[in-house]
Amino acid sequence: MDTDPILSEAATLGTEPVSAYRSRLLEGMAHSVALKGYADTTVADIVREAGVSKRTFYECFASKKDCLIALYVAASHSGFKVLKAAIDPARDWKTQVEHAMGAYLACLASNPALLRTLFIEILSLGPEGLQVRRRMNQEMADFVAQVVHAGHPHTAQDEALARTMAMAVVGGINELVLQAIEDNRTADLQVLTGPCSALVRAVLAAPH
Repeated sequence: MDTDPILSEAATLGTEPVSAYRSRLLEGMAHSVALKGYADTTVADIVREAGVSKRTFYECFASKKDCLIALYVAASHSGFKVLKAAIDPARDWKTQVEHAMGAYLACLASNPALLRTLFIEILSLGPEGLQVRRRMNQEMADFVAQVVHAGHPHTAQDEALARTMAMAVVGGINELVLQAIEDNRTADLQVLTGPCSALVRAVLAAPH
C-alpha cells in the first residue's frame, strides 16, 4: 500500500517498530473508511488493508474509535504543517494568509476520501469526536491569531479577542469546506482560497 503524503505525520510518532505498524494501521483506516464509511469499517478491514494482525492492532490502539481519532489528529497536523510552511514572514500578514490558505486547501483537496473523514466521519464518534475536533480547531485558530499579531504590538485584551475571532474564522472556513464536500466539489477546493482569505481579513483586520 502506497504511503499517503497527508499521513506523513503518522510516520514520525516514534522510532520503535510499533510506530511503523501504527502508521500502516492509520493508512488502513483511511482506506477502509474511504471505501465503506466508518460505521461499516471493522478492525478486520483495517488490519487487512494494513497487512498486519489484529494483535498488532490492539498493541497500537485500544479500539476502532481510538484509531480514527489518531488518524484525525495525524492528518490534521499534516495539514497544519503545510499551512505553517506556506507562511513567509517577509510578506505582510494579509498576503501570508492568502498564500497559506491556498496551500492548505490544495493539501485537503489532494485526498477527497480522507477529507470526508476529517470533516464528517469524526463527528460520528459523538462527544469524543467533537472534543478532538475542537482541539484541532483551536490549534489552527491559535496559529491564525499568531500570524495576524506577528510584528504588531498589542495588548492582552487585543490578543484574547483575536483568539476568539480566529476561532470564528476557522469555523467559517470549515463550513465552506464542508459545503464543498456535500456538493462533491472537493477537487475544486482551491477556489475557496479567495473567500477564505477575505473572511480572515474582514474579521481579524476589522476594528474591535
